[in-house]
Amino acid sequence: MDFFTAQDQARRKTGYLVVLMILAVLALIVVTTLAITIALHLMSGGQPAAQTNLSAQGVWSALSYELIAGVTIAVLAIVVLGGLFKQQQLRRGGRVVAEALGGREINLNTRDQDERRILNVVEEMAIAAGTPVPSVYILEEESINAFAAGHRPNDAVIGMTRGAIRNLTREELQGVVAHEFSHILHGDMRLNMRLISVLHGILLIGLLGGTVLRSMRFRRMGGGKRDNSGAVILALGVVLMLVGYAGTFFGNLIKSGVSRQREYLADASAVQFTRNPQGIGNALVKIGAHTQGANLQAAQAPEFSHLFFGQAVRLGVSQMMATHPPLKDRISRVMPDWDGSFQATWPAAAQAESETPDSGRDTKPVFKGRTLAAVLTAASAQTAISSMGQPGQRHLEHAQATLDALPERIKAAAHEPYAARALMYALLLSEDQQVREHQLETLQKTALPDVYHELIQHAPEVLMLDVQLRLPLIELALPALKSLSVEQGQHFRLCMEQLINADGQVSLFEWTLYQLVLNNLGEQDNRPANLKLSDLQRECRLLLMVLANAGQDDPDEVSAAMTAAEGELPFELAALSPQDDVSDMHALSLAVERLRRVQPMQKSALMQAMARCIEHSGHIRPAEAELFRVVADMLGCPVPPLLIDEPMEEPSSTG
Repeated sequence: MDFFTAQDQARRKTGYLVVLMILAVLALIVVTTLAITIALHLMSGGQPAAQTNLSAQGVWSALSYELIAGVTIAVLAIVVLGGLFKQQQLRRGGRVVAEALGGREINLNTRDQDERRILNVVEEMAIAAGTPVPSVYILEEESINAFAAGHRPNDAVIGMTRGAIRNLTREELQGVVAHEFSHILHGDMRLNMRLISVLHGILLIGLLGGTVLRSMRFRRMGGGKRDNSGAVILALGVVLMLVGYAGTFFGNLIKSGVSRQREYLADASAVQFTRNPQGIGNALVKIGAHTQGANLQAAQAPEFSHLFFGQAVRLGVSQMMATHPPLKDRISRVMPDWDGSFQATWPAAAQAESETPDSGRDTKPVFKGRTLAAVLTAASAQTAISSMGQPGQRHLEHAQATLDALPERIKAAAHEPYAARALMYALLLSEDQQVREHQLETLQKTALPDVYHELIQHAPEVLMLDVQLRLPLIELALPALKSLSVEQGQHFRLCMEQLINADGQVSLFEWTLYQLVLNNLGEQDNRPANLKLSDLQRECRLLLMVLANAGQDDPDEVSAAMTAAEGELPFELAALSPQDDVSDMHALSLAVERLRRVQPMQKSALMQAMARCIEHSGHIRPAEAELFRVVADMLGCPVPPLLIDEPMEEPSSTG
């Protein structure tokens, strides 16, 4: 399944989720109305419940339009308000989920070898997939499990239990992390977050019933034989608890129905990513062999059970409520030759490997001597688009080579909030000596002294970086930048703007860097992606013209690039109007902001047009590749690194 189809299916499943939600709410209204009607009938007339005639006719007589309307309004209010409250809670993205589960964010400069190993794996996977590097949280649980949570790749986090990083080898961790990246790339993660909000309102009814029952402990019963107030409150609490259990049943049924099939796709994508079925397969075997399996002790685990790599909550006899397929089925799909036994080697082998975090791969992987210096050809962009959502082994090797090519001092600095800001400032320093001196003079007055000191320390090395290492460095620094407070983030952006505006103009790279940082640190537009590409012709024309000018100097070549791009669009590209200025980066920002709301399947045509535009000349310049990937990131379409023109295997359609 290609990236755009997966995204579209996830979007359509949101509608399917709404239908299931409506059916569940209707069922709750019926159950609640019936339960309250019976309770009122039993307590009517001041008679003891045991002496009341419980008949269909008697219950029907207690039913009224006022009661039905009142119950409907009450249930809808609880469900809607509960869902909105949860949605507001989850606004910050995956961090909220990780913290609710008791997770601790791993320090980017940790000296714990197990933690360092999982950070290395996540960084490699993120750069290979073309997504921002997510923050990594550890859950102090002995079971083997993991999760991805967030609304979009730029607010995603990866969570991992202590048991997983302690007992899994590097290859097995790669398989698990690749599985979680599949959920990030295919839209499952966002769907899962919506599911949490939607179901919270239903579960809230049960929580309300429990509160009412607990309040009975503090109520003094009395007031005479005809005082039924205590019984009424008790009955109300019982009714709400019963309805709450019904809500839990419907909620779990919806969760299991939505999530099971997506696990098979994520497993298949992990194999495609790593080209190593034994990695994820053996991780699943270890879950089956572990005494605690994938089960979590965290109190909030049931609420987030559909987010995890393995079944996080113990099941009863019935498998109806399982959020994950049976382990044996998952293992057999990725390792058809598996003998069916849950036997694993541990924990000594994993512990020994943790002493050498980068074991299992070459120290300096290369691609036939052309790792970073290769010229990208016309096929590079098309290959990258076909690999969106399902990168392969070559992308992983490229990511490893890229990280190895970055100087150790720079990599260490990217993991520290003060130094990470300094690295971004250094990337914005002009090559012109006079402009650079003006930038430093301005920044010295505004930047924090410690950050300015880090800038002076690292600027010479950053200015010498290969142009192809700039984008990976930004991606690597994002987790540290995300840890900034709101005030620190605002000050950081102010300093960047001063550096960019120092010479009175905004270069394409300055715009690219600023937009990438802003897209990952700023508030996101949550409006639905429901616009048609044909309604945004002016925005398409402006974006493609900027891309064409980034790679061509000859006006005729620019025109030819636009013609090539036009062939991928469902409309003709008109000539630029006088108000269209390709050097106006603010107009470009507004254009991309609108284009990000295009429907997923129509974004495919836009991405193909962008690719045709930059590959028209037969080779792709680094500036074109950077702009192409950053705009794709802003559009919600993360593109893996563009590789040299070598044949790649077709992405697997398994799952």
